[in-house]
Amino acid sequence: MTTAQLTSPYQHYVYAYPHKTAYRRLPDRPALASLWAAEDKSALSLYLHVPFCEVRCGFCNLFTRIGAPDGLTGAYLDALERQADAVRRALGDADGVRFATAAFGGGTPTFLTAAELARLCDIAEHRMGADLRAIPLSVEASPATATTDRLAVLAERGATRLSLGVQSFVDAEARAAVRPQRRSDVEAALARVRDAAIPVLNIDLIYGIDGQTERTWRHSLDAALAWRPEELYLYPLYVRPLTGLDRHRTAAGPDPEWDAQRLRLYRAGRDHLLAHGYTQQSMRMFRRADAPPQGPDDHACQTDGMIGLGCGARSYTAGLHYSFDYAVGMHEIRGIIDDYVTTTDFAHAEVGYRMDGHEARRRHLLQSLLQAGGLPGDDYRARFGSTPAEDFGTELDALAERGWLDATDPAHLRLTPEGLAHSDAVGPELFSPAVRAAMAAYERK
Repeated sequence: MTTAQLTSPYQHYVYAYPHKTAYRRLPDRPALASLWAAEDKSALSLYLHVPFCEVRCGFCNLFTRIGAPDGLTGAYLDALERQADAVRRALGDADGVRFATAAFGGGTPTFLTAAELARLCDIAEHRMGADLRAIPLSVEASPATATTDRLAVLAERGATRLSLGVQSFVDAEARAAVRPQRRSDVEAALARVRDAAIPVLNIDLIYGIDGQTERTWRHSLDAALAWRPEELYLYPLYVRPLTGLDRHRTAAGPDPEWDAQRLRLYRAGRDHLLAHGYTQQSMRMFRRADAPPQGPDDHACQTDGMIGLGCGARSYTAGLHYSFDYAVGMHEIRGIIDDYVTTTDFAHAEVGYRMDGHEARRRHLLQSLLQAGGLPGDDYRARFGSTPAEDFGTELDALAERGWLDATDPAHLRLTPEGLAHSDAVGPELFSPAVRAAMAAYERK
């Protein structure tokens, strides 16, 4: 491993591979119909992206803008309808197309009004053909936008999971993360979610905030546990370029003291949740042992196709991952959204990364290994005709030498508890040289 990776356990949050900073404009603009012609479309994931928030948190580097001028959300939904129509035509035979999961993300989907949320559901159902009441539907929300009328629409239309970005129940910590909110408002929002009877409540919390201690971290954990959420996500704080917190950062590079704080808080949070009846699904995700099942896990779309609608959404075929342009800076994001709402040709892929067989193997290994359940060797061999050791022996040996790879069952690759704690260093270690080079060459905007 490189020196930087040994000195910091916090390199990248690998929620998708390759990262969008590895995507490039596609000069041939391949037609979606040709990209999807030979794909298995019997268990697709559907993702609708809403790039609006009432406020941008200091740590956020997602593709979203603050607020929306009059008419912009309506124009955005108009464009989403045009894109959905073009994609549905490209998918071809309706009898062979089935959606297994759906999600609304952002941004904050509940930034939309209740009527606009109903229209968003209509796009998924009537234009894409997803039966939202028959499949898992996950929706992201913020406390301020989790209003009774919006939640009623989501519950009636089949939402099975509501993820609430709380981050901290300590008002001073929320302010330090540039997420101005009061605990009383958070508690009121949680009460409204429970009243809406959406089956799964997820609460997002962040550790590593300036001024946070083990005592205040335990305080937030206990405040969350009082609502008995079916899921909890514990995120380490990152300060990414071009974000609000980055503007106030005084030093760049690894910070051993902050790394130690985050690791300490991670372990405290993990142990606290395990002691309260939660099972660990990944470094970040914890699920209550008696929570209702939610269908395929988050990384199922690594092997099944993914349809993303919206200017910040990704789509996955076996040979190409594609999206629209990516940015973090507010001016650039606004320009991309403005371009999206005036687009009439959605029949082609514009920006993406071409996947070959080796990258597909790497992606499957990486995203499976970062789950607590790991990767059964038989599953890998059935998919690729080889073993992980044959394809990635050097990388796996390096993880084993660090004590991050469980060697008790050679037929089933799993990270050790310490390996899971270092997931954000393990993941980047498995990036291909080509993806690393593309990410390094990306011009931030």
